[in-house]
Amino acid sequence: SRTIGSTLQFYFIGKKCEILQDMNRHLEAILKEKRALRKRLIKHRCQESLPIEATFHKCIVELLTEAVTFIEKLESHLQSVRSIPQIEHMMNNMDTTLSKTEVLMIELEELTEQILKWEELQKEVYSN
Repeated sequence: SRTIGSTLQFYFIGKKCEILQDMNRHLEAILKEKRALRKRLIKHRCQESLPIEATFHKCIVELLTEAVTFIEKLESHLQSVRSIPQIEHMMNNMDTTLSKTEVLMIELEELTEQILKWEELQKEVYSN
């Protein structure tokens, strides 16, 4: 039974080895395709253009316009998503700013009262 167990163990190890070799060949093929694709993308292709039938030109223009709009909106949404972690900090800053504004309003009211009192005093002085 011990030899059967070790034979089975070697069999499964052999199978696993075959599977790993298959995966390795598959990954190598993908890497080769990736390299070839990168070469094609890097090549200068200014003189080449895709043949598009005239009947589809209007659709292509509309599609490009939609794509530009989508990209602009996507950038805006991404900016909003990036700012989510900062919202609490921004709210705290707003609360602080609001408190400072209230203090300034109170000081402004007090200053206005003092100016009005001073103005009254000046009127009394000039009238006498």
